[in-house]
Amino acid sequence: MIIGELLPLLMAYWPIVLAASAAAYLLNNKFYKGLNKYPGVPIAAYTNWWRFFEVWGQKTEYTHVALHKQHGDIVRLGPNVLSFADPKAIKIIYGLNKGMTKSDFYPVQQAVSKGKRLQSLFSTTFEDYHAKYRRCVNGAFAMSSLVEYEPLVDSTTDVYIERTKELYCGEKGQRCDFTRWLQFYAFDVIGELTWSKRLGYIEKDQDVDGIIEFLNKFLSYAAPNPLKLQLEKWGINKKVFPVTKFALDRSGERKDEMQKVRETGIVEKRPGRGIDLLTKFNQAQHDHPEFMTDAQVLAASTSMVFAGSETTAISLSSIFYHLVRHPKVYEKLMQELDDAAETGAIQQRENNKVSWAESQKLPYLDAVIQESFRMHPAAGLILERITPAQGIEICGEHIPGGVIVGCNSWVLHRRPEVFGADVETFRPERWIDADPLKLKEMKATMFQFGAGARTCIGKNISLLEIYKLVPTFLRTFEIEMACDDWKTRNAWFVRQSEFYTNFKLRSVPREVPV
Repeated sequence: MIIGELLPLLMAYWPIVLAASAAAYLLNNKFYKGLNKYPGVPIAAYTNWWRFFEVWGQKTEYTHVALHKQHGDIVRLGPNVLSFADPKAIKIIYGLNKGMTKSDFYPVQQAVSKGKRLQSLFSTTFEDYHAKYRRCVNGAFAMSSLVEYEPLVDSTTDVYIERTKELYCGEKGQRCDFTRWLQFYAFDVIGELTWSKRLGYIEKDQDVDGIIEFLNKFLSYAAPNPLKLQLEKWGINKKVFPVTKFALDRSGERKDEMQKVRETGIVEKRPGRGIDLLTKFNQAQHDHPEFMTDAQVLAASTSMVFAGSETTAISLSSIFYHLVRHPKVYEKLMQELDDAAETGAIQQRENNKVSWAESQKLPYLDAVIQESFRMHPAAGLILERITPAQGIEICGEHIPGGVIVGCNSWVLHRRPEVFGADVETFRPERWIDADPLKLKEMKATMFQFGAGARTCIGKNISLLEIYKLVPTFLRTFEIEMACDDWKTRNAWFVRQSEFYTNFKLRSVPREVPV
């Protein structure tokens, strides 16, 4: 009866009802949980559409830097989203046992196999699951394991140096799309590290199976369509992600070998080849059969390509770009490398390869790499976390429960009180001139690998690749810029493009004493 009386009124006054409902919705967003006291772009308080279109514009890192510069350490990015710029927020938001959980931003980045999402260490939002998973595979990523992976990195590096000579040096030498070429290296290294088999990018000089193109689209805020997932579950759509297919094919090729590892836990070491990650993951399945299933092994393998290759390629591009844009820095680093070779601190090897141990004794190389991380971290959005139900205090402010909070590495890395007034200047010397306390503060603020329990587990592997390739490549080739500037776009990762270079073999590499 009440409905019968209200319906004519609603029909007669629907424009007013609609406007009132919209106004109530927007006002609720504006004052949601008292977050209206935090500044930001006014429209962002009313709707997430501002945030969506801002990300769509692919320059969000600069917007976040500008907003914090204008409004201070806490900025409202959406009705229920706060960004923090104070480095002290890192330990609270990303620290252990703080009750924070990852937001729904992460599951959309999960790979898919047979219609099911593969929960990786990076993408899962379940903290207990993450803790168990990490315990199973932590040993595979420990710093002590790097010595086992170095021969695998060297194998790809040899091919990479030789192919660079063939394609980009000599009479047939052509201009190099360096970002693309570094991507090929990063993807092939991950293939070698994970399955002892490169994906084939370097040899073929092309995007094998369109994996890079797929990842570019997939990671650009693209989630799998729920309908496609359901079709895959029913067996109607049997399409498998290219990365997943490669992982399944490689695992299938070594099925018997891996079955033996799972059953015995024994790994047969191959002289000069090292132990790959697939073997380590299957060994973890033997040691933790109650948790580590075939799905977890597959998820761990595919996540190496999803997360490991893209971020490493971006970091490598940043290092080489800033070197060629700053000739004095380039010259100073080359002097360090040549001096180390002359004194025997770097041994003579095929293709001028530099070992991990040798690279750790080159202070200016380390300063250049750290400064490149600072200037151009891979991730360009806030790493989202959800506050616990009871709320939490962050930088002196009580933040209610259920609020999305986070830090953006581009903002943190440009804190003048931490890094100096010249934060927009590429200056590796800041890492050498800093006193021990300042250096400790700078390192604690660096956020390119995340922080806390969810720090990128592949951090050490990425560093292994970077600290070995950069000096090896520089000792072999002279690099010149072949364009005015590069272009960047922020689609979660801040990717570079149109970074064109010319290479030529170094004419007078110093002779290493025998």
